[in-house]
Amino acid sequence: MTTTTRDKMIAGAADLMSRRGVNATSMRDVVRHTATPRGSISHHFPDGKRQLIAEAVTFAGKQVSIPLEKAMTERGVIGGLSAFVASWRRRLEATGFEAGCPVLAVAVDRYVGEASDKDDETAQQHLLDLADGVFADWQQIMRTALLREGLAAERAERLATLVVASIEGTVALCRASRSAAALDQVQEELETILSTALARTTR
Repeated sequence: MTTTTRDKMIAGAADLMSRRGVNATSMRDVVRHTATPRGSISHHFPDGKRQLIAEAVTFAGKQVSIPLEKAMTERGVIGGLSAFVASWRRRLEATGFEAGCPVLAVAVDRYVGEASDKDDETAQQHLLDLADGVFADWQQIMRTALLREGLAAERAERLATLVVASIEGTVALCRASRSAAALDQVQEELETILSTALARTTR
């Protein structure tokens, strides 16, 4: 599949957001980072930075949700969790622990648009809604896998939230420490919790 200039800019924006946050990711930075023509901005993103960041959030969400759902379906909850953690470990190590989660960046970094932008408050709410939707999607994938293996709905929902929140927070710890040790520890504890919960469904 050929990568278009538009796709390249969206992926590049997501990458920069994961490293710098939302406000430190400017349209000019994205153009430089992706080696795309300056004129591509107005052509592909007529609403400017707010549109590019929004599409980068959606892109980043799918980059996780598609392989996560596949892993949960093919490998089950414990195997899927292992694949989920491994994907974050690879990203952290491949970027020298510089890149975290661009969706989390949107959730914690208040949006400030370009000089020509108006109504940053509306853009901020829209981006938060998108980030919330991405996290909810990841939780739903986890919840569905737990339900498939016999867990009660309420318990499955709580554990799905625990997994997503734990991994997101641990990625931040790993960036700060420049080490994947925390990710290994959290994975071990999550596997214990999930295995115990699932074992009770077979009694």
